[in-house]
Amino acid sequence: MKKSNTTPFMPAPDYGRSLSGFSINLLSTDLARALIFQRDVLQAEVMHQDEDLLILRGYRGSWMVHADHTYDKHPLLADTQAQPRRGAGAELRLHGCDPDGAAARARQHGFKLLDGPRDQPDHGLREAHIIDADGYVWVPDIPL
Repeated sequence: MKKSNTTPFMPAPDYGRSLSGFSINLLSTDLARALIFQRDVLQAEVMHQDEDLLILRGYRGSWMVHADHTYDKHPLLADTQAQPRRGAGAELRLHGCDPDGAAARARQHGFKLLDGPRDQPDHGLREAHIIDADGYVWVPDIPL
């Protein structure tokens, strides 16, 4: 159930029609904590924020993070809440996001580093695996 009455940066139907290519939409138990991770750790540009939704942009992509309560009538919510950790088995990669800087900021804000930062010569990348407050694994990387 939507809680916010803020005016978005553009009407939702217009934003929906503006999307192209691949994007992700994540669910969050704590949108305020998700905002800290997205803005302060990943340094994503916040296009919109309210108590229901974050719309973010960075690294030549855009994505959304919805508060759980906005999915109260969607079957995905119950399935997501039944999982021991959200996002297990998926890597959300941000190419061009400095892994050393992101890892340092993650530590400062109390987020967990799963791996790295370290060079991955087989991939041609330097990368870190960082777990956000909802259990999603973000992988900032830069070319070696």
